[in-house]
Amino acid sequence: MSQVIFYIHSEDTLASTAEASLPTHFVQACQLAAFYYQQNKKVFIYTENQQDAFTVDEYLWQFDGDSFVPHNLIGEGPRYGSPVEISWLAPQHPRAVLINLSQNIPEFNLNFQQIIDFVPAQEQLKINARMRYSAYKKLGHTLSTQDVKTASQELTNQTEDK
Repeated sequence: MSQVIFYIHSEDTLASTAEASLPTHFVQACQLAAFYYQQNKKVFIYTENQQDAFTVDEYLWQFDGDSFVPHNLIGEGPRYGSPVEISWLAPQHPRAVLINLSQNIPEFNLNFQQIIDFVPAQEQLKINARMRYSAYKKLGHTLSTQDVKTASQELTNQTEDK
């Protein structure tokens, strides 16, 4: 079964970008996509809806040249997709890592080696995350949690070591 990591956000903040304000777990999802891309792993970012997919796509375009992440919305780009694909629909090609920004467990969750999910600080989103955690557990996935502050520090250290 897959390894599922839930990143726990203790603050409900919006990260400001040139284009918009994003929930911190969206920003972290993009940072994790960049990390896995550097590890030569193909990533699928699953969003709740088309608008969220467009938002993630636009945010990834804002990464500077040194940290650019080749990405596209599903159905765009190269025939077998770029290293990071984004969609509110099921993936069309195999991927190692699923980053779930949806409030539900994707039906295709069993197709991934690793799944990243989030526990935002907002109470209703936290309740939804608990339901996803329970559902992943019933499916037999291996589960773990990571505090965002600790995870961000580790991620920064790992990318600086490169």
